[in-house]
Amino acid sequence: MDDDPPMLPAEIPWHQIPFFRRLIELFCPPLALVLLWRNPRLSRRHRWFATAGFLVYCLPYAALLIGGAIMLGLIEVEWKGGFGPSLVRRKTAPNYGLLESNRQAQRERSRVTAFALDTPPFWTDFRGPRRDGCYDEQPVLTDWSGGGPPLLWRHPIGGGYASFVVAGGLAFTIEQRRVQEVVAAYDLVTGREVWTYAYAASFREWMGGDGPRATPTYHDQRIFSLGATGDLCCVRAASGQLVWRKNVLADSHARNLHYGMATSPLVVGNQVIVLNGEPAPGNGVIAYDRVNGRPVWSALDDKQTYTSPLAVTLAGRQQLLMVTARRVLGLELDGSGRILWEYPWHVQYDNAICTPLLVGANRFFMSAGYGTGCALVEIVPSGGRFSAREVWRNRNMKNKFNAAVFRDGFIYGLDEGTLACLDARTGERRWREGNYGYGQLLLAGGHLIILGGEGELALVEATPEAFHEGGRVQALKGKTWNVPALSQGRLLVRNAAEMACFDLRLPGMRTDSPRAPIR
Repeated sequence: MDDDPPMLPAEIPWHQIPFFRRLIELFCPPLALVLLWRNPRLSRRHRWFATAGFLVYCLPYAALLIGGAIMLGLIEVEWKGGFGPSLVRRKTAPNYGLLESNRQAQRERSRVTAFALDTPPFWTDFRGPRRDGCYDEQPVLTDWSGGGPPLLWRHPIGGGYASFVVAGGLAFTIEQRRVQEVVAAYDLVTGREVWTYAYAASFREWMGGDGPRATPTYHDQRIFSLGATGDLCCVRAASGQLVWRKNVLADSHARNLHYGMATSPLVVGNQVIVLNGEPAPGNGVIAYDRVNGRPVWSALDDKQTYTSPLAVTLAGRQQLLMVTARRVLGLELDGSGRILWEYPWHVQYDNAICTPLLVGANRFFMSAGYGTGCALVEIVPSGGRFSAREVWRNRNMKNKFNAAVFRDGFIYGLDEGTLACLDARTGERRWREGNYGYGQLLLAGGHLIILGGEGELALVEATPEAFHEGGRVQALKGKTWNVPALSQGRLLVRNAAEMACFDLRLPGMRTDSPRAPIR
């Protein structure tokens, strides 16, 4: 018997056409799910089983859709500090073309800004002069009811996570510009670039992000900067002229850390103290002569972390307070590097990031994310020796990237992105409210100035009684992990794409001639 003749296209039922058949395969499960949920004879348990099956069915299609969008450049993946990555339209990254055209326009129209020797420096270190995040140079604006503090200027900037230090009317930072790390000075009043010192260096890391991490330090008319690949530079604050330069990793035969060198240089007397990466024995911490860059002393075999060291007085003894991958230490500052005391402290993946916080004459506060929590440690002197005693430890605050601040017996910080207040005596949490992401905060005028992880600027009263936000404004766009800086009543903020300055001076202290914000 002869085969049936082939069907003409017009005679094929529509539901057997490949295109429509594929649509039916795709959309029948959702339709079936809707019908199942509307069927009164099915139990709630069966409905949830059907929903779970539908979600499993959709997973590969969702993955294909997201993967295709990433390949086509429609979306990008960015790590913002929380659980897993975020899908964003564009990652927060410098626009080098915009940056270069902006600087060219500045050079064509701006006058040279002189370094002001008659201006007393204040914000000279990472997180302020004491590295504690506290600003007490002058009163600040705490009434943000009119839409937040005035914007003074805004400009594009290079990449990285460094903050600013301020002296002589200039603001200094370090940033990535294409294949160079650049130490830059900006006019505090206008934001215009005054000078740069650049050298070939490029650090890239797909999760943490690219560019230098460590905030420079100002001391005695010089800027000390540490790049992500270990370049330690001393340049003149007035001109950017190089005085000396070393590579900490190369000099000590050390390996870089996974997320790069991220600790701010610490100047103590005639020494510049830096923490190493994964060092050769005896080179975990290195002190250089701040005048000529000659190594003075070194100590410790410990692998280092991303936590900047402090020069403090604990239990009556001046010492170097620092955090390694396995412990917190007090070291002699007399050139010997002798360990005075130690306290065990390990953060998952060796990711200790937050700077210790002094909360008294002999106590300090430690905190970390990755499930670690926080602790209050007391240094106890006994017969010329010292020991570290744990006062309390809990998980009431987990500062991941963002160190806390201390005021009147209470600790304020971002607990995995949510603002919290702890009683320093007991570790008891007084309140936890307000989601700001993985940003940073400062203490000024009895208030917390918070730069959120998405660039929002907020003002919160620093009181243990209750959470009260006094205002919020969008300061920057995109992921923002950089610590804000505050000097002469001007708040400096930046991320990997732009920088801005807001006026926190009281109205009666604004002596500058009025002008529109510079963009």
